[in-house]
Amino acid sequence: MALLKVKFNQKKRVKLAQGLWLMNWFSVFAGILVFSMGLFLKIELRKRSEVMDNSESHFVPNSLILMGILSCAFNGFAGKICYDSLDPAKFAKWKPLLKPYLALCFFFNILIFFVALICFLMRGSLDSTLAQGLKNGMKFYRDTDTPGRCFMKKTIDMLQIEFKCCGNNGFKDWFEIQWISNRYLDFSSKEVKDRIKSNVDGRYLVDGVPFSCCNPSSPRPCIQYQVTNNSAHYSYDYQTEELNLWRRGCREALLHYYSSMMSSMGAVVLLVWLFEMSVMVGLRLLHTSLESITNPEDPECESEGWILENSLKDTLKSMLESLKKIGKFNQVEAGAEGAEGEEGGKTPAITTVS
Repeated sequence: MALLKVKFNQKKRVKLAQGLWLMNWFSVFAGILVFSMGLFLKIELRKRSEVMDNSESHFVPNSLILMGILSCAFNGFAGKICYDSLDPAKFAKWKPLLKPYLALCFFFNILIFFVALICFLMRGSLDSTLAQGLKNGMKFYRDTDTPGRCFMKKTIDMLQIEFKCCGNNGFKDWFEIQWISNRYLDFSSKEVKDRIKSNVDGRYLVDGVPFSCCNPSSPRPCIQYQVTNNSAHYSYDYQTEELNLWRRGCREALLHYYSSMMSSMGAVVLLVWLFEMSVMVGLRLLHTSLESITNPEDPECESEGWILENSLKDTLKSMLESLKKIGKFNQVEAGAEGAEGEEGGKTPAITTVS
């Protein structure tokens, strides 16, 4: 028994073809939307590529761009088929291509669904990428005179100001690295010498943060140096007082920003996938309803359309049997080749009679 069998007359077939033509052009615009989202996400990721450890995060935007291009191509082609299906003479040239095209549409829809899932599941990979990238970026903050790294200070400062964040996981991350360049240190000063000597690696570490960590909304002037030294500031206790520094780490801020963006894009891609599935089902019904016309000379005659010629269970069973036959055929071929190789490898024994 066929799956989702529907009876069609000439009027219903025309309406289906016209509706599918319109839906395909909507799908082309949806493809342009997906392409635009991928392009926007790629630009946003490239803006902060200096604080990302690898290029794996670009898999999502690249996939969205590819799916957008393929969607425009597939649906544009399907729109032409639906338009020509109104004329039997024009439709005849598309008949041999419809089955392969529908198979490609099926795999294309699987890819769209996979890309939508990836949009929701990239959070873990993005988290590790940002954590390592920000850690490296903070190390190079002081290298304003080093070619290739001189821009890092500006990048980190602009990042902390824009996203209202400080450090990798929090402001205390700045206490563990030397973020002040040696060129701005007075090595004749006893305090500087003592700080460098007290550190195993010979780094100048301070309990301070860059200016970009300061929260301008705070009523108190920014305390960015000697943050943990209560006696250095009047009426101050860093453990109980609300510090006028951004509390949130930049990893968390960027992760939330990109994850929210990717989740929204994933939801849009899922909607596009549902729309593409409905177009594919409609195209299959149009294809089978036109093929099952008993009298091609009478366009007014009724016909039947279906999704699968047999039930889902029978279709899966026949597919498994076909795969088994292919497997057996390959085994027989491999055995025949092996036998030929053995026969070819044998050399006849030659007896010399003297």
